Amino acid sequence: MEKKIAFITGASSGIGKACAKYLAEEGFAIIACGRREDRLVELKNQLPKDTDYHYLVFDVKEKKAVYEAIDSLPDKWKNIEVLINNAGNAHGLDFIQDGSEEDWDAMMDINVKGLLYVSKKIIPGMVERKRGQIINIGSTAGKEVYPKGNVYCGSKHAVDAITKGMRLDLNPYGIKVMAINPGLVDTEFSMVRFKGDKDKAENVYKGFSPLKAEDIADVVRFAVTRPPHVVLADVIVLPTAQASTNLLHKEE
Repeated sequence: MEKKIAFITGASSGIGKACAKYLAEEGFAIIACGRREDRLVELKNQLPKDTDYHYLVFDVKEKKAVYEAIDSLPDKWKNIEVLINNAGNAHGLDFIQDGSEEDWDAMMDINVKGLLYVSKKIIPGMVERKRGQIINIGSTAGKEVYPKGNVYCGSKHAVDAITKGMRLDLNPYGIKVMAINPGLVDTEFSMVRFKGDKDKAENVYKGFSPLKAEDIADVVRFAVTRPPHVVLADVIVLPTAQASTNLLHKEE
């Protein structure tokens, strides 16, 4: 395959889906990964007609499923140029003393361990070829902590630290390692956090203009199309109304 290959987790919705569209427009072949096969099938129809497309169905927190899915890639899909570790979620918004162990496990398993499982399978090929680009989608919650954000913020702080460690370890191999850290983005994020409570989820984005998934995908597209000597190592992206994780100007 002559086209450069981009491997995107969490591609069935939100930022991951937007990244697939934008990178396909740039001529990348796309490996889209997610839990919902019907959405991954439909995604193919939303990409340019000449896009080389392959999808994998797995949950990033399931190590065996991750490894088996990536091992199943045909040879022509194995030389992955760009890895976008996008899959991640927040579960619950509670004071630490009231937190759910199930929510804690979900956030650590998906946001931290899932990123590691996928990276473990893909990075060795980049090291062998001495080229590649890795973008970890973090969060402003990995830079600051806010009330009731305890474990979610902890998981994203871990992503921030892992990204920095990756950059150090992979520096001798010419591999770019980047972090893009969004503030408030209007995706399915809040619906998951509030366990399907539509009113609570929609209230998060009332009174201001939040980021859209396409805003982050646009930064990803810019990052991976820079010249070989340029790395967008650590980028924070906020909506204009947001000054920090918990300082937000809303109109009445």
